[in-house]
Amino acid sequence: MKETTGRVARESEKRAWVNSLTDLSRSLMDADRGRLEVFLEFPMPGNKRSSADVVLAGYDSAGRVTYVVVELKQWSEATLFEGNDTLVDVPGMRPHQSHPAVQAKGYRDQLRSTCSALDGRPEAVSAVVYLQNARRDDIRDLYQRSVTEEVPLFCRSERGAFVQYLRRRFSDEPGQSAGDILENGAMVPTGELLDRAADVLRGRDQFVLLDEQQEALQLVRHDIRTAFEANTKRVVIITGGPGSGKTAIALSLLREFAEARDRVAYVTGSRTLTRTFRRAIGGRDKDVAGLFQYYNDYANAPRNRLDMIIVDEAHRVRAKSQDRFNAARRSDRPQIESLMEAARVPVFLLDEHQVVKPGEVGTVAAIEAQAQALNIRYHRVDLDGQWRSGGSAVYDAWVRGLLNLGAADSQWDGDSQAWPWPGDEHFEVRLADSPAQMEEFLRARMVEGDTARMTAGYCWPWSDPNDDKTLVDDVVIGDWARPWNANGDGVRVGKAPTSQFWATLPGGFDQIGCIYTAQGLEFDWAGVIVGPDLIARGGGLRTVREANRDGDLVKRSVTDEQFDRLVRNTYKVLLTRGLKGVVIYACDDQTREHLRALVPPVTP
Repeated sequence: MKETTGRVARESEKRAWVNSLTDLSRSLMDADRGRLEVFLEFPMPGNKRSSADVVLAGYDSAGRVTYVVVELKQWSEATLFEGNDTLVDVPGMRPHQSHPAVQAKGYRDQLRSTCSALDGRPEAVSAVVYLQNARRDDIRDLYQRSVTEEVPLFCRSERGAFVQYLRRRFSDEPGQSAGDILENGAMVPTGELLDRAADVLRGRDQFVLLDEQQEALQLVRHDIRTAFEANTKRVVIITGGPGSGKTAIALSLLREFAEARDRVAYVTGSRTLTRTFRRAIGGRDKDVAGLFQYYNDYANAPRNRLDMIIVDEAHRVRAKSQDRFNAARRSDRPQIESLMEAARVPVFLLDEHQVVKPGEVGTVAAIEAQAQALNIRYHRVDLDGQWRSGGSAVYDAWVRGLLNLGAADSQWDGDSQAWPWPGDEHFEVRLADSPAQMEEFLRARMVEGDTARMTAGYCWPWSDPNDDKTLVDDVVIGDWARPWNANGDGVRVGKAPTSQFWATLPGGFDQIGCIYTAQGLEFDWAGVIVGPDLIARGGGLRTVREANRDGDLVKRSVTDEQFDRLVRNTYKVLLTRGLKGVVIYACDDQTREHLRALVPPVTP
C-alpha cells in the first residue's frame, strides 16, 4: 500500500484485509477459480483516493475478458437509515453509511464509462457485495436495493450461492492476461468540469459519483424528503478538498430538482464562478442561467423561499450581506443565517483551506453553530476523493506538506513538512528555471490540444489599461513581462477576455491570472509563479508581508498570523487548478534552490 500509493495502511484496514481477503480466497478456491487475477484496493479512474475493495479479472466461458468488482463488508448487521433504501445504519459505526450495493454500482459504472479495455462491452464489468459475517435476517433491509441496482448481495449463510456466482461469471482459465489488459488499458478522460456540468444540466449525466460522494447525494435527497414530509428544515454540510466531487454533487442535485420543478438555486460569492456557470452551462437558456445566483441575492429573502439552496464555495461566505448599490441585497443578519433561512434544505459545500480573504467566515464550526442557534438538525459529510490534479491524492498531500498546511488525512507521509515529489503516473509536477521556460512548456501543451493558464501570487502592481486599450505588462520578472488579466466588470481590453472569463475563453493564456479569477475553475495545465511574498528560508517556506500587493491582505486589521495563513491558502488554490500537471516558477533565488531539491525540472 505504501509503495503503491504513498499512503500508510490503517490498523483497521490491515485487520479487514486479514479477515475479508482470507474468506474471499477460500471462496475462490472452492469455486475452482483460484487462478483469477486479484486487484486489491483498485483505484478508480480520476479519483485515486476512492478504491474498490477487490476487482477480479478473468475470462468467461466464451473466452472474453470479464471483471467483477467485489465490495467486502465485515458488518454483522445493518438496517436502513430512517427508512432510506440508499443509506444504512451499522452498529458501532457513524450513521448513514452508503448502501454497499450503491457503492459497488458506482465502481462498476465508473469502470464501464472510462476503461478502454472493455472495447464496447460494458457488460464485461459486474459488481457484487459479500458480507461474510452477516446472517440474512440481520441485513434483510439491504436486499431490495441490491436488486434495484443489479448488484447481487450475499451473506455468510449464502456463501454457497456466492461460490456459484463466481463459477457462472468466470471460467477456470487463468486471469493474469485479463488483469494485464485492465491494468494497461487507457482510462478515457471524462472531460473538464464545465463540459461535464453542461451535459449534466442538459440531461446527459456525466458524473459517476463514488463512496462519500454518493453518500452525500443520497443524504441530501433523504433530508429533502424528510423535511417536506415533516414540514421542517434540514441542513447538509459537505466538505472536501479541490476537485473532491463537491461541484459534481451540487450540479447533479441542481439538475435533478430543477427537472422536478422544485424551487432550487445554486449560489456562490464569486462573480467569476457564477458568470462562468451562467455562460458555459446556461448559454442562451435564461431559465438555466437564472439558476446560478449570488449570496447577496438572499440577504432578505422570505423564509423557505426555496426548497433547496446549494451554497457552493461556502468558505467564502461573509459576515454579513453588503451591497452598496442595492438595499435589498444588504442585511444586518449573518450571511450564513440568511442563506440557511432561505430554503427548506440548505446545502453548504466548502473547503476551509480555500479561505483567501479577510472577512470570509465560512467554516464548518460557524455553519453548525448557526444551525444549532436556529434549532435545525444538520448532517455533515466529508469527501476524501481527489478528482482534480489527475485524481492524485499524493499530490494533494504533497502540496499541503510543501505549504506546511498539514494534511487532511494523517495517514499520508510528510503531512507537516515538505518532501520530494514522489511522482504519480496520473499527474506531472515540474519546476521551471524561468517564467519564459514555463510559458514555452505550457504553450507546447496547448499545441497538443490541452488547456493551460498561468497564475501568480498578488505581488505586482495592477495598472489601468493604456490609452490605446492595451494591458500594461505589470508582472515583470527580469526581461520577461506579462499583464494581469483584464480587470473590471464585463469590460474587454483588446483581445483579452473579461476577467470573469479569463480562465475559459481564448486569449486568456496571454495574461497572468490571480486568485480571484482562478478560484473554483480548472484547466489541464497550471503554471504557477510563486512571488516574493512566499520565500524559502531555514529549510521551509515563510511569508513576506511587505512583498504582497493585495490591498485586502495588507490592511492593519489583518494580523501577521492571518496574513500567513491566507497567503499559504492562496498558493494551495493556485497549485491545485491543474488536471494533468503543474509547472512552478519561484521568483526568489533561494526559493528556487529549495524547490530544486523537491521538484524535477522542466524537460524539453
